[in-house]
Amino acid sequence: MSLVTSLIYRRRSRVFGRLVQEALALYGMEVPAAAEIGPGLVVFHRGFGTVLHPYTTLGANVTLYNGVTIGRADPWVPQELSAMRRVVLEDGVMVCAGAKIVCKSGTLTVGADTVVGANAVLTRSTGPGEIWAGAPARKVGERRRVSEQGREPVGG
Repeated sequence: MSLVTSLIYRRRSRVFGRLVQEALALYGMEVPAAAEIGPGLVVFHRGFGTVLHPYTTLGANVTLYNGVTIGRADPWVPQELSAMRRVVLEDGVMVCAGAKIVCKSGTLTVGADTVVGANAVLTRSTGPGEIWAGAPARKVGERRRVSEQGREPVGG
């Protein structure tokens, strides 16, 4: 586990939480204590420039590259008046460098094993195993999974 990932998991510490938040800030990361982070998080390039909204849920084995933003599409509206409720990245999601995932209203869900391409701007929910790219992001393909033996493609 990298130092950055270790800090992310320790950010809720009652004793060291504030110090951990400041250490993450030195790496250019903002990961609020309220954000829910599942096991197996991988952060590449020390996550420099990565910002997560407090109403973010990351499933198991999520991968984040640097410069990722997950948040609201209406930051000019006070939080209590925003129609955004939560952004959920299900298990195995990969968010590439510079991608933005912004929720307009309700809950935006990025389906399991989905890839959000570099510099994409995703504003709507996705299905599982999809590949999204562009600004605004659109579905450009399906992710192929390899069976446990590593021999036969499974799905798309």
